[in-house]
Amino acid sequence: MMQVFLQKNCLLCDIASNRNFCEPCYHSLPQLPANRCSNCLLPITASHRCGACLAKPPAFTRAIAALRYAFPVDALIHALKYRSNLAITPILAELLIEQLAISTPPDFIVPMPLHPARLKERGFNQAVEISRHIAKQYQITLLYDACKRVRDTPSQTGLTWKARKKNIRNAFSCEMDLSGKHIAVVDDVMTTGATLNELAKVLRKCGAREISSWIIARALPESNQTLSRARFQ
Repeated sequence: MMQVFLQKNCLLCDIASNRNFCEPCYHSLPQLPANRCSNCLLPITASHRCGACLAKPPAFTRAIAALRYAFPVDALIHALKYRSNLAITPILAELLIEQLAISTPPDFIVPMPLHPARLKERGFNQAVEISRHIAKQYQITLLYDACKRVRDTPSQTGLTWKARKKNIRNAFSCEMDLSGKHIAVVDDVMTTGATLNELAKVLRKCGAREISSWIIARALPESNQTLSRARFQ
């Protein structure tokens, strides 16, 4: 009888499963390329870092993403952010936790901040909600308010790298002493990395010695397309 109550259905195809995804759906989730830059996560053929990141390293030390930003992952994230489907939060967090394989945990987790106006409109910060699950899993201190988003910038969607960089400039502030600390920044999507890089710059100024970017999904050039989200609306 207990087994019946514990039984789930696959989030994608709805067949009976003892996990959030059945085996076929889980293995069909969009993966990042095996050979990828440790900073920007873009595909590479050799080495650990791409030429662009070697020439001009980002302010963060490394980036880890659970999956590629494509269907159905984009639909899950969209349902969380814009449909307030908070039940998806632990599912996304678990997908990221599977990729972390932490040997030495960071000192603190910092969720990507939302501007107060955006937070009021949405009612929650998806990065905070995801961070809660990861912090609990690894017993890492979560700094909810260490960093602030002080500029309500327009959406980065559709902007070029140069425009994104300019758009997000001076958008964050942090007054906490992070001298010598390893910080993990959590966000839902990494597209160009401009937002993560700007926050990492602020954390560096506060003394952080190492910054890991923990991301649910990395958008690759071929996956920047509109896909059906009807299953999750």
